Amino acid sequence: MVYFLRFSIFLMMVSFVSAQNTSDIEVTILNIQSDKGQVLVGLYNSEDTWLNTPFRGIFGEIKDRKCVVTFSEIPFGVYGVSAFHDKDSDGELDTFLGVPTEDTGSSNDAPAKFGPPKWEVAKIEVSEKITKQTIHF
Repeated sequence: MVYFLRFSIFLMMVSFVSAQNTSDIEVTILNIQSDKGQVLVGLYNSEDTWLNTPFRGIFGEIKDRKCVVTFSEIPFGVYGVSAFHDKDSDGELDTFLGVPTEDTGSSNDAPAKFGPPKWEVAKIEVSEKITKQTIHF
């Protein structure tokens, strides 16, 4: 019985510490051309996975040419955010000759000149209970 009580207290402490070391990342996307379609938002946790394999992803609804999504309980660390306006709601970024034909954006409004935005410019430090990021299309 004493062992079970100690173990339960330990689990509560671990859970409390874990909750303290996580953040909610609120991403606001502005300047969306229309309310048609949806916005796909990817959260990446390393340079190796940047723009290839998201750590988490969310489909966001557009209202008044704006979209707000929240990634909940994200462990503190370094992340990058990428988003695109999926105008035709097919779940894929449309391109022509490798160049996106749907609006895109990244954390820190990292530019996509002569190729995709660079991790070094897009990465953000997540170390607060709430982290806010605004992306302009």
